[in-house]
Amino acid sequence: MNLRHEILLIEDEKNICNFIATTLRTQNYKVSFAETAANGLSLAASGCPDLILLDLGLPDMDGIDVIRNVREWSNIPIIVISARTQEKEKVEALDAGADDYITKPFGTSELLARIRTALRRSSLNNGVPVSGQSRYTAKELVIDYDKHTITVAGDIIHFTQIEYKILTFLARNAGKVITYDTLITHVWGPYADSNNRILRVNMANIRRKLEQNPADPQYIFTEIGIGYRMIDNENL
Repeated sequence: MNLRHEILLIEDEKNICNFIATTLRTQNYKVSFAETAANGLSLAASGCPDLILLDLGLPDMDGIDVIRNVREWSNIPIIVISARTQEKEKVEALDAGADDYITKPFGTSELLARIRTALRRSSLNNGVPVSGQSRYTAKELVIDYDKHTITVAGDIIHFTQIEYKILTFLARNAGKVITYDTLITHVWGPYADSNNRILRVNMANIRRKLEQNPADPQYIFTEIGIGYRMIDNENL
């Protein structure tokens, strides 16, 4: 672990702040705090943290607006930690630019795993963007973007053009929740029908080809009512 990774926590509940800070410091992360959106945005701009943990229910500004503000000038990974459990609110946060969403209460193991994934995706240590990766590898799955090949346990698996586009988009964003609307827009364009039935049909076909047991997927996970998350890229 890079001992210099700094995490900015924007949260107005002191008990939660203390709990998270203690957890992170035992893992050798540096932690800075902000109890308001205004202070958090100021610290984000001046301190350039490696990752932001953001509560949505802040006293001076909704967290969704904080995400949009940060995304105007930075790709700093943002993980939302919120008591809001409605699918609509999760989708709104992810579509605004959040990288992940954890619902309170949460376990320390889950929080730390999500942080590690977000930091790996950002490629902070070597400055190489995820989009610049030439291949994706996870367990027995290998996607070679240059050769346009997908193999599982060494066997080439054939996908339709649409299936390949869905799969590679998820792979290039591995570890991040991609909402249904984002995926539909990327694959079928901005004027596509937002009904995700055709997406579900294609995903079922992808899983049938990719997964040993489609009912218990190992590579692509469903975030019910929100979208999909691909297992993290082991190359990062």
